[in-house]
Amino acid sequence: MAIKRRTAVVTGASRGIGRAIAIALARQQYAVWAMARSADQLDALCSEAAAMNGEVRSLKVDLSDEQQVLQSCALLLKEAGPPWVLVNNAGIALSASLARTRNEDFERVYKVNTLAPFLFCRELIPAMASAGGGRVINFASTAALRGYKYTSAYCASKHALLGFTRALAVEFATKGVTINAVCPGWTDTEMVVAAVDNITRATGRTPEEARRALEQMNPMGRLVPPEEVAELCLFLASDAAAAVTGAAYPVDAGETL
Repeated sequence: MAIKRRTAVVTGASRGIGRAIAIALARQQYAVWAMARSADQLDALCSEAAAMNGEVRSLKVDLSDEQQVLQSCALLLKEAGPPWVLVNNAGIALSASLARTRNEDFERVYKVNTLAPFLFCRELIPAMASAGGGRVINFASTAALRGYKYTSAYCASKHALLGFTRALAVEFATKGVTINAVCPGWTDTEMVVAAVDNITRATGRTPEEARRALEQMNPMGRLVPPEEVAELCLFLASDAAAAVTGAAYPVDAGETL
C-alpha cells in the first residue's frame, strides 16, 4: 500500500528561504503546498521537485489580501486536510526613517508579516490539533529580537509575530502542536540584493563594498545560505522536536550576540 505523505504548507515559497524550505521538505517526502505571488517561479519550483520525485503543489496567493489567504486555507483543508507542517515564511521589508514611514507602508508590512501568519494559524492550527498534532514555524527575523535603525515598521511586525508565537505555544502545548519562531539574520537571498542596492544608492559604495558591510554585521563575517535555514526547519518539523515549542531560533552567524 502507498504511504500517504504528510502535508506541509510553505508561504513565500517561490524564492529565497521559502524555496529552500519547500525543496528540503519535498526531499523528505512531504506533500508540499507552495504558496506565493509569482506563478512562474512556483511552476519552476514544482518542476524541480518533480525531477527529484518530490510532490509540490503550487498555489498563487497574495498574502496582503485577507480573502485570498482565507480561501487558500479553505481549499487546503478541503483537498488535503490539516497539514502536519505550517511554515509562515513570507515577509516584506521596509527601510525608512520614522518620519518617512507612511500609514499605508506600515499597514502593508503588517498585513504580510503579521496578519497573514495570524490568519493561517487561526484557520489551520485547530484542525491540526484535532487531527493529532503538527508543527508551526513562524519566520520572525532577528528584527524580532532587537531593534534596527530605519526599520520601525518591520521590527514592530516581527516583534508582534514572535509574541504571537509564544502565546500560541502555550495555548496548544497540550494539543500536540508545537509553535516556534525562526529568526534569520542576513541571508543570501534576493532581500540582500535589494539591501545592497539601497546601500549603494545611499552611500555611494560599490555593490561589493555594500555586500562586505552586510557580511561584517555578524561575528562569523558571512551571510547565511538559505539551505542552512531550511535544515533547521526540517528539525523543527520532525518528531525529534516534539518537546520544542515557544522557542526563537536565531540563524544569524552570531549577529544577535
